[in-house]
Amino acid sequence: MRAGTRITNSRVGDNVVIKDHCVIIDSEIDSNCSVGPFAHLRMNSRLAEGSAVGNFVELKKSRLGRGSKSMHLTYLGDATIGEKTNIGAGTITCNYDGKRKHETLIGDNVKIGSDTMLVAPVQVGSGSVTGAGSVVTKDVPPDSLVAGVPAVVKKSLAERKDEKQG
Repeated sequence: MRAGTRITNSRVGDNVVIKDHCVIIDSEIDSNCSVGPFAHLRMNSRLAEGSAVGNFVELKKSRLGRGSKSMHLTYLGDATIGEKTNIGAGTITCNYDGKRKHETLIGDNVKIGSDTMLVAPVQVGSGSVTGAGSVVTKDVPPDSLVAGVPAVVKKSLAERKDEKQG
C-alpha cells in the first residue's frame, strides 16, 4: 500500500499492488490484482484474481472478472464484467435513469472501446467489441461489433473471421 491510500472494511488478497491515493471501502480484491493510482472501489465492489484497475477508475457495486482490466478514467457502477475483458478509457456505465439504478452485464473476452457509454439496463455478449465513442442502448449479441450513436450491430465477428480466411 502506498502514500495517501485508505482501505476500510475490505479484504485484500496476496500479491496485490495498491498504488498511490486509492480509496477502497467495503470491497474485495483477490490475489494478484493491481489497483490505482487514484482508484476508488466502493459498496461491495470486487476484483477477481489477476484483474486490474488503473488511474481514475471508480467501481461501485461492480465485479471485475478474472484477468479483466479497466486502466483509465472510467466509471463502472452496478456492473458485472466477465473474464479477460478490456474496458477502454473513458467508459461509463450510465446506470441511473433519474428514478432507479440498473445493471450492466458484460461477458467474457469483450473489448469495450474508449469513450463508450453503456446505458443500463444493457448486456454486452461475450466476444463482442464496441467501437470508440459508441452509445450502447440495446443488448449486444455475442461475437458482434457495434458502433455509433446509438450503437448498432455492424457485423458478426464470426462473419468477419470467415471473410479473412476466404
